[in-house]
Amino acid sequence: MKRYSAFAIAREALRHHTGWDRAWGSPEPKKSYDVIIVGAGGHGLATAYYLGRNHGITNVAVLEKGWLGGGNTGRNTTIIRSNYLRDPSAAIYEKSRSLYETLSQDLNYNIMFSPRGVLMLGQTQHEVRAYKRTAHANALQGIETSWVGPERVKELCPIINIDGPRYPVLGGLWQARAGTARHDAVAWGYARACSDMGMDIIQKCEVTGIQREGGKVTGVETNRGTIGTKKLCIVVAGHSGVLADMAGFRLPVESVALQALVSEPIKPAMDIVVMANTVHGYMSQSDKGEMVIGGGADGFNNYTQRGSFQHIEETIRALVETFPIISRLKMLRQWGGIVDMTGDRSPIISRTPVEGIFINCGWGTGGFKAIPGSGWATAEMVARGAPGDLAAPFSLDRFREGRMIDESVAAAVAH
Repeated sequence: MKRYSAFAIAREALRHHTGWDRAWGSPEPKKSYDVIIVGAGGHGLATAYYLGRNHGITNVAVLEKGWLGGGNTGRNTTIIRSNYLRDPSAAIYEKSRSLYETLSQDLNYNIMFSPRGVLMLGQTQHEVRAYKRTAHANALQGIETSWVGPERVKELCPIINIDGPRYPVLGGLWQARAGTARHDAVAWGYARACSDMGMDIIQKCEVTGIQREGGKVTGVETNRGTIGTKKLCIVVAGHSGVLADMAGFRLPVESVALQALVSEPIKPAMDIVVMANTVHGYMSQSDKGEMVIGGGADGFNNYTQRGSFQHIEETIRALVETFPIISRLKMLRQWGGIVDMTGDRSPIISRTPVEGIFINCGWGTGGFKAIPGSGWATAEMVARGAPGDLAAPFSLDRFREGRMIDESVAAAVAH
């Protein structure tokens, strides 16, 4: 793999940029692999990368029925934070946030990580108590967060209206080292590194069946032929239940659409991420000047990747009171992603009832921020055959044993 650098750009400029290689290959599937990962989104590619980097396993195929990064990885609002209340959640999200800080250097690919800070507004007395509790928990977990008053909120985000008539801003939970990254670049950087290690990333390769023998996985059937393997990792977000059904087991997940939108570009107006959970809206400004706006997931099960007028109305109406400036903006584009929700709004990183099949799913609306940590933990589980410390609390067994990791209540919002 040719290394990207300022010198390489200058060299290629002198020869009219004819010497650049493709970032990743497009191979035909082999007859078998040591590991097959279904899903070439951020989590699947990160799992493959850390299998190679941390465990030396490179005979790996990553199968994608569409195009690389075309699912939820390319359909989110790019927020990265780790200020969760529950210890298992805080551990894996902080691992992920810390990996994001050096990911551009590790991958030799600019993911445009921006540690601009994330502010979660407290607009009711209940939220104030909850966020102060989270700040204390984060201190015990070694995560740097703090509770700030309304005056500091106004300093951090001058365009905010802290005196809203319905929900005045009473303060906020501030994580200065949180931020955003370029979602496509994360997938592309991992794909490039995986391809350089000799892994096969096979796009337009849909899994249509899973082969088993004696309770063990033996391979997958695809629209490009049968591929053998002794280890299969399913990382397909909202379609996890479909793949699990092919393998002969059920998952405690449901799929819903999560919608978001961006405005027309404007001059720089805010340089942090603000989440207003009482009204359920959040906003940041992209490097191109667009206001990136998101809200809650749809209230009904569906597999839609489109936006809706209802979402525009509900989300913007909620945010206009806190950010009056956006009432004058035009919407540029809108989209939806299919997210997989568990009952406790925490992920599943687990072995399954079929020997050799592992699953990573249930990230709901918070999957992007977890990509590096999720890949790290899942790769460890696949390589060793059992989850490590990061993944162990998120096993399927927790639903049978009643040890939920309830982030829907603890974090006030599941994003």
